[in-house]
Parts: sequence; structure tokens; C-alpha cells
Amino acid sequence: MIVDEVKNGMKYTSLNPRFAKAFEFLMNNDLETLPLGKVVLDGEDMWANVVELKGNTAENIKMEVHRQYIDIQVPVSKTERIGWKAYASLNELTDPYTEEKDCELFTDVATTYLDVKPLEFAIFFPEDGHQPGIVEGPHKKIIIKVRV
Repeated sequence: MIVDEVKNGMKYTSLNPRFAKAFEFLMNNDLETLPLGKVVLDGEDMWANVVELKGNTAENIKMEVHRQYIDIQVPVSKTERIGWKAYASLNELTDPYTEEKDCELFTDVATTYLDVKPLEFAIFFPEDGHQPGIVEGPHKKIIIKVRV
């Protein structure tokens, strides 16, 4: 897991060859005015989901893990709390992994909580269980899915 400001994103391009294009997208667009929906950045290998989510509490959000894609999550309108727990430590599986959704879900309690401010980002790798969306009320965010 990595947390930083969007303006520093290019420092992480050596971690995945697609990160440069992902951070160029984030730095060269007005994220507040991007319309909701999917923006294809590199075919099935990378895309951005611009979404508006209802806020929720940690008790109502499951921990998620992805195997095929890395998440770059960027809150746009509000600070979002995101729970984290190492995948190797997750043990309360509720929804087994499906390749179609590239997701498995757990009810484990996070060991760490991050407050990610607007225009900061959090990168979650397949080793990172994460629990996004802990915030009051609706909020806009961008989730970039990057193939491992």
C-alpha cells in the first residue's frame, strides 16, 4: 500500500509500467468535473471508474482483495477513511474469489485506517486487503484499475 498526493504520483512509475499513464490522467484532468462513468486508459489493462458513492460506516463495508488488478483510489470531494489489513492475515471470508469480478470479500476488522484527503491517492496491491468508502454522505472518487 502507498499513500501520497496525486502531484507526486510519477515517483511511483517504476512499480508498474502502466502507472505513468494512470498518473498522467490524474494530473492532466480536472477531477472535480470529470463525468461519472468508465474511462478506458489502456484497453482491458487499465481504466478509471469515476463514481459517486454513498457514505457508509466501517461496520457495513467488507474488506476486499483483488488478484488481477491494482487499485489506485483517489477521493475527489471528501476525505475518505480506508481500512487496511494484510491479505495474508485475512481469515473471515464471506465471498470467495471470482475471476469475473476480480474480488473476494472478508468481514475482518482493519488493522490500520487511513484518512485519504481529496487529491491524495492510495494504491492497493493484491497483497493489500482494503475497506474503502468509510465517509459520511455521498462522495465522488476515482478508482483506477491497473493490471498487475
